Amino acid sequence: GNYFPWSVPACCPSRKNSCLPEMMDPEAVQGEAVCVMIDLSKASFIGPEHGDARTAAPLPDELGDLRSHANGFITFGGGLHVRGVCEFPEWHSLERVWTGEDALWKLYQSVQPDDVPFAQDFLGDQFLLREHSVLRLSGETGRIEHMGLGLNGFLESAEENPGEFLALNLLRQFQRENGPLEPGKLLSVYPPLCTREAAVGVSLKAVSTLERIRFLADFAGQISTLPDGTRVRLKVT
Repeated sequence: GNYFPWSVPACCPSRKNSCLPEMMDPEAVQGEAVCVMIDLSKASFIGPEHGDARTAAPLPDELGDLRSHANGFITFGGGLHVRGVCEFPEWHSLERVWTGEDALWKLYQSVQPDDVPFAQDFLGDQFLLREHSVLRLSGETGRIEHMGLGLNGFLESAEENPGEFLALNLLRQFQRENGPLEPGKLLSVYPPLCTREAAVGVSLKAVSTLERIRFLADFAGQISTLPDGTRVRLKVT
């Protein structure tokens, strides 16, 4: 394999979000009923009818409300994937990344077993529901960002301005160069966005969702103890 040197900074400047709202009082969103804020007529994928499918742990009320409208979906050209309760396809299964084989709390020290990984973006950053508040998990670094939103506010913000809220610039670049991002795929980025070298430009490739999640978790684990500015090498096999 080949080794590539990168400098790892303390944050990911290429993924900074300029339009996050101010922090909300968690009590203000506790137990809110969910109104579907997303135009599903533009969805590229809608989850299968859930039938008797269940999760090992009870769903938070707001996710149960959302599931009554649609059992998960992919929208904004692949920019946002909200998971559903199902066995197949595996990449759409909430259970798989919540309590199953690829449970995020097993892959990332920053994730708690009760965090519900209800959604992800096109790069594999994860959105977690913790005590009725939405958190963003950086796939590359494992760092948690409190978004100051409940599920309703999250969906509404995504619908109002998906380009800024979900930072879709790299997805649009991929679409211009390669066409649509297929359901079940995420974008692999080289070099990783948390490196300084990424500011010069990156290459993009569509890979399977679960493959991307596993790669990111492994990468985050390996760099988690490194100080800002450390030179690292990645072996590509």
